[in-house]
Amino acid sequence: MNKMSLGRDKQDHLQERMETLGIREEDLIEKFILGSGKGGQKMNKTSSCVYLKHIPSGIEIKCQRERSRELNRFIARRELCERLEEQLFKEKSAKQQEIEKIRRQKKRRSRKAKEKMLKEKHARSETKSLRQKPLPNHH
Repeated sequence: MNKMSLGRDKQDHLQERMETLGIREEDLIEKFILGSGKGGQKMNKTSSCVYLKHIPSGIEIKCQRERSRELNRFIARRELCERLEEQLFKEKSAKQQEIEKIRRQKKRRSRKAKEKMLKEKHARSETKSLRQKPLPNHH
């Protein structure tokens, strides 16, 4: 991999992470596919889309996030590490947890939950209204 386009420390960190997880370059099938989508003529002529398959786990990754093939190779390997960690540790990655959190936040409340929430809000407003100072009596 070309180490010039990416930060040396990032490259080394990824290498260490792959070694820790037991991912060897020999276990990877890497193909470069012709890019598609926006990016114009340059994108449609260069094979910047990276397909990566980890033979032992069967995990497949296709990455076309960047225009640069080298950057896509890096991102694909990083994603492979994330997926393998998820499989090994059976715990969702921070990224996955964040996605699920957003999904829960966007989900519509059920009718019963909405009624309960509104009832609690109403009760709270009643409590707060009792705290107001009484209006002065005008004779």
